[in-house]
Amino acid sequence: MNKVVSGATEAIRDIPDGATLMLGGFGLCGIPENTIAALVQRNITGLTCISNNAGVDDFGLGLLLQKRQIKKMISSYVGENAEFERQLLSGELEVDLVPQGTLATRIHMRALGIPAFFTPAGVGTEVAEGKEERTFNGKRYLMEYALPADFAIVKAWKGDTMGNLVFRKATRNFSQAMAKAGDITIAEVEELVEPGMIDADDIHVPGVYVHRIFQGSGYEKRIEKKTVKLRES
Repeated sequence: MNKVVSGATEAIRDIPDGATLMLGGFGLCGIPENTIAALVQRNITGLTCISNNAGVDDFGLGLLLQKRQIKKMISSYVGENAEFERQLLSGELEVDLVPQGTLATRIHMRALGIPAFFTPAGVGTEVAEGKEERTFNGKRYLMEYALPADFAIVKAWKGDTMGNLVFRKATRNFSQAMAKAGDITIAEVEELVEPGMIDADDIHVPGVYVHRIFQGSGYEKRIEKKTVKLRES
């Protein structure tokens, strides 16, 4: 089945206001730049965004925050975005901060079809408020639910027209699980090839999970924090 669409605009054609989105990437690494730009241009509002982080002020999900398109963020680390902080403290943005391992597992459990699981992360903290707690072998655990999403949006290094995806290095973070967890999965890729041109052993996400795919362009691939070492004289 050919799952290719013409670009990001067509890929998000039916995302409504109020949708819940999973957005892959880690920091600014491996984020779906083209699709985020299309969401900004279409001005879809009331979004719930599930993402490890909120980008920076002028890039990534920070662009959606600037235009007040995000109603709620479900994230782990958000310390690089001053606008996110402002909206949170002013009460404009609803935020659910989740321990990073718990966030990854909640997404993975959704991909596996498992509705809930128990984890020791957050026991005895604000994270535990309102959650069921059980003791196993003398240790306390919280019950966490799998995270549903109407759409999962990821960016891969390479894909084929059937939706098979290959990621490079750290860009796999969150994206691999998210691609399997969304009700509809949209993938943008740097290189789009014909079926059979990706070795089966190299596939990270089988095409059965992907509903739409397109070849992106103009990637900035920004470095979130650049650290350099001065040359020795």
